Amino acid sequence: MSANTTYKSLAEGLPPDVARQIHPDWYKNEADYWAVRDSLLPQYEKQWIGFSQGIVIAVGRSPVRVLHEAHKADPHAFFVCVGHEYEPTRMRLTAFPYDTGYPGEPLPVVSVEFQSVSGQTGVLFDRVILDTGSDASAIPLADFRRLQLDPTAASPVYMAGVGGALVRTVQFSVWVVLDGTEYDCRLQVDSLGTERILGRDVLNCMDVLFRGPAAEVVINP
Repeated sequence: MSANTTYKSLAEGLPPDVARQIHPDWYKNEADYWAVRDSLLPQYEKQWIGFSQGIVIAVGRSPVRVLHEAHKADPHAFFVCVGHEYEPTRMRLTAFPYDTGYPGEPLPVVSVEFQSVSGQTGVLFDRVILDTGSDASAIPLADFRRLQLDPTAASPVYMAGVGGALVRTVQFSVWVVLDGTEYDCRLQVDSLGTERILGRDVLNCMDVLFRGPAAEVVINP
């Protein structure tokens, strides 16, 4: 896409009440990014960046780390993978809820504390599915409301399931506490689903032992 080509905002297609709450500075940073996007390709293509005030303020290969670094500098920074702006976050799980009495395969679940502010007591959610097939973490809309996240701090993003259907949603930089350790988290709101998912944004930062025969998960064994 050329810098002179009209871009499609990542916020386009969001429910109107959600789109209205996206901070104006995020829209400005998105527009500023597209004004110089072609010049960024040679250096940053296939890398995640945070963009604010006309410059790159964070860069790296790990989306969750770049998101958190960018939001420390500017809570409304535009966050994107250069050259892959419209590629969705893959949420590969399409499974039944965990049930020990179900005749099929049970899902590994844990209890996880989600924090909207680092170091402060958050909300403890149970039955969080450990999903190594998901790029990021996700919670249903009802849980998002319980976390009391600031809607103006949201970043629009695309999310897609196994079937590939795109869903417009929003993401937040939050933290999770598991086994006494706090981890950066790239959390997306799943307005259509009911499952809580802990994705590779967090799982890649810890050791996880899946003991299938014992039907238990051991964190940092």
